[in-house]
Amino acid sequence: MPDLKPLPSIADAQRNPLVEQLLVQLEHLLEENRRQAEIIQQMRDEIAVLKGQKAKPKFKPSGMDAETEPDGDGDGSEDGGDGRGLRSRKRAGSSKRSKTQQLTIHETIKVAPQTPIPEHSRFKGYRDFIVQDLRIQAHNTCYRLEVWQTPDGERLLGELPVSLNGGHFGPQLRRYALYQHHHCHVTQPLLHEQLREWGIDISVGQINALLSGANAAFFAEKDQLLVTSLEVSRHITVDDSGARHQGHNGYVTQIGNDWFAWFASTASKSRINFLQLLHAGNITYCLNAHALSYLQEERLPKEPLRRLQAHTQTTIAAVACWEDHLDALGITCERHRRIATEGALLGGLIEKGFSPELAIISDGAGQFAILLHALCWVHAERLVHKLIPLNERQRQDQERVRGEIWDLYADLKTYRRHPDPALAPALAGRFDVIFTQRTTFATLNQTLKRLHAHKEKLLLVLKRPDIVLHTNGSEGDIRGYVKWRKISGGTRSDLGKRCRDSFASLKKTCRKLGISFWDYLGDRIAQHGGIAPLPDVIRERAAAALAVP
Repeated sequence: MPDLKPLPSIADAQRNPLVEQLLVQLEHLLEENRRQAEIIQQMRDEIAVLKGQKAKPKFKPSGMDAETEPDGDGDGSEDGGDGRGLRSRKRAGSSKRSKTQQLTIHETIKVAPQTPIPEHSRFKGYRDFIVQDLRIQAHNTCYRLEVWQTPDGERLLGELPVSLNGGHFGPQLRRYALYQHHHCHVTQPLLHEQLREWGIDISVGQINALLSGANAAFFAEKDQLLVTSLEVSRHITVDDSGARHQGHNGYVTQIGNDWFAWFASTASKSRINFLQLLHAGNITYCLNAHALSYLQEERLPKEPLRRLQAHTQTTIAAVACWEDHLDALGITCERHRRIATEGALLGGLIEKGFSPELAIISDGAGQFAILLHALCWVHAERLVHKLIPLNERQRQDQERVRGEIWDLYADLKTYRRHPDPALAPALAGRFDVIFTQRTTFATLNQTLKRLHAHKEKLLLVLKRPDIVLHTNGSEGDIRGYVKWRKISGGTRSDLGKRCRDSFASLKKTCRKLGISFWDYLGDRIAQHGGIAPLPDVIRERAAAALAVP
């Protein structure tokens, strides 16, 4: 978009309703022009790439977290909450590396001087020089199973190790294939080519079987991961992104915090879908007090509400049975059925022990607005950051407001580290001052007004200092999923989709818990039992966190 000459500032005395309306319309037109310019530039970049030319470089967005995190606050973000990025902070569970790190020595070779040693020389010991290397080679084993015949005619046969699962490919090969595919994002064709070059006689179909077969234990651990984490957690952050399956666009939902990350791919995204995911596969509908309260909050009309109230404490454990129940009650309106289903799913969660005090932090997507819903401050500030001012005065107003938001955000982080209820009213008052002010920038005023309407969700930290102020952790978790989607394009089978979701969840959770994913795979495949089930580790971490004063 060409640079426009800044408009002169308009005195307050001249800002009549007509002028205000024209300014708003002009700002909307400029915003639409900006969006169209971005689309045009994107198309130009695509054309340039197809021609073998370089696309226009992209610039990073708002650095709000960098402005407000000089020393970090440990609030669960993957960048450490200090805005300096992943490169400046170690991920959770990693330890500081030492130059004198002890390594396992697999081979020792003594090397004498090439120069002949003079007579009467004294041996003074050794000077160690350690070389790290990697041996990659095929290792084929022939198990000769003894066959015996008893005097009764019964045949006895030697048994293969349990870790082989009766297959012709060993546990280390399967471990390597899973690690390369799910951790390093190596596609099946490239993995097949790699193994063939190393002397492994394996087909693409056999690689697929290694990746997707005998994964029931992994699936079960992934499912239990969510159940346990929701049980012991005080808050979660959520996010979603696109996920193609069988050639169709779908969605992946991420749920997580400092201890775990959990992914699930579905064909659509909605509040019903999110509530069903929280049920972790065991969906239950219950019309209890929590469900009825939700129906009233969502303004379900009196007649369908009355019919549902007549069946309080009704519990249904199947989707089809719930649909039949709504049909029997004569609730046919799509909106009424949707609200009733959402309420019953929420009631079912709480009936099973789901804590109503669980805080859910999101970017503002409506499907996540249940229970104690908090909003991400980084996403809120981004709404102010992306506005396009028309003149210098509007630009100054925008920068001043952003600075005020940054300052409040930094003080909220300080409050979170050192909660003091006596400071809460002053912080809430500053929020009102910032988000109710009027500037010369009409679109900015509207944006601030919209954000002020979400005051309770943005300031939930004043009541719950244990929650985080942003969804950086979720965005970091889902970034790897998006990268894998761009490489593979999507999944073709339901089993493949389940494998992708399960191993993405287990890999990210291992990283957060400081467990090597390579070691985890080896332990599970060989069935050593050296690494505790991840849900148990999470439960221990939660108990330890509660024990800290």
